[in-house]
Amino acid sequence: MIRSLLFAAVFAALSCWLPPAGDAAESPSATLPRAKIPVILDTDIGDDIDDTWALALLLKSPELDIKLVVSDRGDTVYRAKIIAKLLEIAGRSDIPVGIGVNEGGNAGPQAPWVADYDLASYPGTVHPDGVAALIETIMTAPQPITLICIGPVPNIRAALERQPKIANRARFIGMHGSVRKGYDGGPEPSKEWNVVADAKAAQAAFTAAWPMLITPLDTCGIVRLRGDKYQRVAECSDPLTKAVIENYRIWSKAGDKPLNASSVLFDTVAIYLAFSTDLVTIERLPLRVTDDGFTRIDPQGKPIDCAMSWKDLAAFEDFLVARLTGGR
Repeated sequence: MIRSLLFAAVFAALSCWLPPAGDAAESPSATLPRAKIPVILDTDIGDDIDDTWALALLLKSPELDIKLVVSDRGDTVYRAKIIAKLLEIAGRSDIPVGIGVNEGGNAGPQAPWVADYDLASYPGTVHPDGVAALIETIMTAPQPITLICIGPVPNIRAALERQPKIANRARFIGMHGSVRKGYDGGPEPSKEWNVVADAKAAQAAFTAAWPMLITPLDTCGIVRLRGDKYQRVAECSDPLTKAVIENYRIWSKAGDKPLNASSVLFDTVAIYLAFSTDLVTIERLPLRVTDDGFTRIDPQGKPIDCAMSWKDLAAFEDFLVARLTGGR
C-alpha cells in the first residue's frame, strides 16, 4: 500500500513535469539539472523514413534515458535489424532491442541497408518477445516510464491485454491522429496512418488509463527541412546522422523521391514532446478513435493533450538541425 502511494505521488509529479507554455526547455537561468526522463520507444521503423530520423533525434536528446526500443507492426524482425544497426553506429548497444508482435509481410524500403546485418551479432540484448520486455520494463521501473509510440500500436494493444496495469505506471506520447487538419496541412481531418493501420489497437491505446500527449497531423504533418537546413544535416559527418541520410537515400530511391529536402518528419515531434512543449500550443480535447480510423472530437471521448499548432515551427526546425548535427 505504501509503495502504491509513493508510486502515485511520483507519477503525479511526472504528469505535471512538462513546462508551462512560454517556459524555455533548457532555460539558461535554470540552476538545477533535471533528471533524465526514462523512455521506451515503440516504432514501425523501416516504412516511412521519419522513424529513422526520430530514433536519431532520440539518441541525441540528453534529456531522455532510453530503456528499450521495440519494433512494431508487420515484419518486426526486419525493423529490429534497423534499430540494432543504428544503435551500434551510435555507440549505444547498451540499449536493449525488443522484437514486437510479428505480423509477417514483406520487409520495407530500407531492407538493402540491413541485408547483411545479423541481429544475433548485436552486442547488446535482443528480446525475442518485445511485448514482454516492454511490460517488464514498465512494471519494474522505480519511476513512471514515458512510452513514445511513433507507429501503429499492435504491441501496445497486446501489452495492455497481458498486463493492464502498465497504464498506471506510464505516460503515453504518440504521433497519432488528425484532429482539425489533414496531411500537408489540409483543411479537413484525415485517416492518419498510425491510427487507421490498426484502429482496434489505437482504440485500446486511446482508452487506457495513462495520461496522453499526442502530435496529430495538425502539427507534425508540416515538419520538413529544406534549403540550408536540410543541407547542413545531409552534409554532416556525424556517423549516426550519416546513417540517417544513407537510409534516406535508399528510401528515396525506392520511392523515386527527390533528395533536395527531407520528407515530412512526423515522428520527430513526438520525441520532442517527451521533454518539452515550448514550441507548440497544447489543447486538452476529448478524442475518440472511430472504427474506420478517424480521431474525432467527442464529448464522450478521453481527454487527451494534443499539440494543435506551432508557436514557432522555424525554431523547431533549427532545434532539429542542431541536434542532428551535434549541437544542443
